[in-house]
Amino acid sequence: MYTKQDFFANLSTLGIDPAGTLMVHVSYKAIGGVEGRGDAVLDALSGYMRPGLLVLPGHTWDNVTPNNPVMDVLHTPSCVGVLPELFRRRPGVVRSLHPTHSLTALGNEAQMFLSGEERIQTPCGRGGVYYRLWERDAQILLIGVNFRRNTFIHGIEEWDGARGTISPERSDYYVIDYEGKRLHTPQFRHCSRLGSETFTKLEPGALQQGILALGRFGDATARVMRARPLREMAAALLKEDPVYLAGY
Repeated sequence: MYTKQDFFANLSTLGIDPAGTLMVHVSYKAIGGVEGRGDAVLDALSGYMRPGLLVLPGHTWDNVTPNNPVMDVLHTPSCVGVLPELFRRRPGVVRSLHPTHSLTALGNEAQMFLSGEERIQTPCGRGGVYYRLWERDAQILLIGVNFRRNTFIHGIEEWDGARGTISPERSDYYVIDYEGKRLHTPQFRHCSRLGSETFTKLEPGALQQGILALGRFGDATARVMRARPLREMAAALLKEDPVYLAGY
């Protein structure tokens, strides 16, 4: 059984900066047996990142749709796994006001980092929280998942000229904020027929260029990278072929 101390050691070996910004996508099942279960994993991540900022997805794209267009920031569950859902309900965790691609955060300047998402009209728009990951050159940690779950790449698609990934039609969505106010948050949604299935095409190049490093977190394979060099590599590929990640 893995302990919180084991995970602290894993994070240190992976080179995670405890005073920086860390975005985590995680499969709880891939980690193996944990003393204290999911809470121990979150205790380890939160404790290690105490001086910095820990960010997890709070996405609702599977349960907030054009037919069910309202996201309640306090009550709508995340659709991306056990640990993100457990994390968003923890004391002190803040959730952004994006109807389908909210993020949750704990730590240094969490509320400021997540602010303004109700004004972003695409899943990972310029000026939103995914863009701030790039501005901060945040570390991105994938635990037991590969690039298919690396939502930051959707941001690169939006910012760097990818074609065929965002719908031409805008849908009406709404967010219920922390004060119970209903906000109109219209969205141009993802529409690529393969979604993020093609993102694994970036992994070999990222490894070869030293952008991506591999390690362990419990039983899981861990992938760690920084946002800026990953965007630089992917943007260069999209400049050559704007449908490189669209699956055409």
